[in-house]
Amino acid sequence: MTVGDSVDRLEATAGAFDFAEFGLAEASDVPESIDGDRLRGGLGEHNLALDVHLPFKQEVATPVPEIDEAIVDYQERLLAWAGRLGARKAVLHGTLRDPHDTDQRPLFADQLSAIVDAGATHGVEVVVENVGHQTRGLPLSVLGEIAAEVDAPVCFDVGHAYMEDENDGIERFLKGYADRVSHLHVHDVRGRGDTHMPIGAGEVDYDLVSEYLGGFDGTVAVEVFTDDVALLEDSARRVADALDGEF
Repeated sequence: MTVGDSVDRLEATAGAFDFAEFGLAEASDVPESIDGDRLRGGLGEHNLALDVHLPFKQEVATPVPEIDEAIVDYQERLLAWAGRLGARKAVLHGTLRDPHDTDQRPLFADQLSAIVDAGATHGVEVVVENVGHQTRGLPLSVLGEIAAEVDAPVCFDVGHAYMEDENDGIERFLKGYADRVSHLHVHDVRGRGDTHMPIGAGEVDYDLVSEYLGGFDGTVAVEVFTDDVALLEDSARRVADALDGEF
């Protein structure tokens, strides 16, 4: 499950899960700002593997070569830290300074490829996440095309896809790019904008997830914004049923 940047939340809620996805927020001074020993202790106490989420607000690409070079250096520093802690995967938001400027999309492809390669150097699989409902997020179809072009694995956020284009968006992406999905973020959404709800409380059609990802053998992170362990575990059981798995 996702725990944000809180070791407290990891310790309080993640015990029944296989791994924790720890968020680096907007950390610029990793590793000094994160208590790595406490994080390791919490993971060890609950026998949890580790994945990480790279900073949420950092763009992947801009029109400025010097800035783009610095972005890759910054992300590599975070990936090196994550690799030292034994992280398996790192989630990267698929963002661009202007996602509607088609001339910038090749820049995004180059940057994504460089960050994926940097992760591999440190033993961490970088998975690019769909955030097309956000101002700087690439649209679902464009993200899928670029991920396929540079052979990048995808973190498919089911709720984000619903927010971008409802259940039609979920189905179109999975129909075209299910084979690229290595990591899932699962939660529920209502059309009025409520998101990161327990699965079953919103409008996402998880039958579509079952249709295209049944038997999925990647990683699945429950990204429900509550500390109610019963609700978190119920969401995990529901998505496991949709994927023909177990929780």
